[in-house]
Amino acid sequence: MSPLAILGGTFDPIHLAHLAVAWEASELLDAEVRLMPAAVPPHRPPPIADATTRVAMLRAALCGQDRLLLDARELARGGPSYTIDTLAELRAEEGERPIVLLLGADAFAGLPQWHRWHALFDAAHIGVLSRPGGTHGWPAELAAEVAARSVADPRRLRERPAGMIVELDVTPLDISATRIRDLLAAGRNPRYLLPEALFGDPALLAPYRQS
Repeated sequence: MSPLAILGGTFDPIHLAHLAVAWEASELLDAEVRLMPAAVPPHRPPPIADATTRVAMLRAALCGQDRLLLDARELARGGPSYTIDTLAELRAEEGERPIVLLLGADAFAGLPQWHRWHALFDAAHIGVLSRPGGTHGWPAELAAEVAARSVADPRRLRERPAGMIVELDVTPLDISATRIRDLLAAGRNPRYLLPEALFGDPALLAPYRQS
């Protein structure tokens, strides 16, 4: 059964690095990838753009292809966006379909600070988005999970619904949403850092130009 992969974030704003890693992960996993904007991220300041604007940016950025999709359930639910709650919803909907939570290497290293982090492995596989040739220094309790759960071949994730960890080598694009927000606030035009579709509607980037 083809996996369902999830890439969460504030997407404040959505930029080309988000899209590039989601697309590469989709190809590596042969999976549908849903981009899932967070309502209130527990581990970082709230986004500048409101939920309606971030959804509009994602819709514009994802238009014209069918490999990457938008899932706005966390915005509809409101409150802190705990990943385990989202994965529990998806598991109830998807049955035994493999679900893959996509995390950058830095986010994965901080997993032991997440709400009910051990339960994540009961709900999903984890795909760690890594730079080719990169090295890792996982915390000890996370390293133990990696040692017990790692597989080298992404196709192995189809064997069961959850519980494995796979590293996915994706092209490193050093694009920062913080830098983009700073450029927009300074009146500059980050033309080749953002999806072209975002420049078609001035309202999409207005929250950052006004900050």
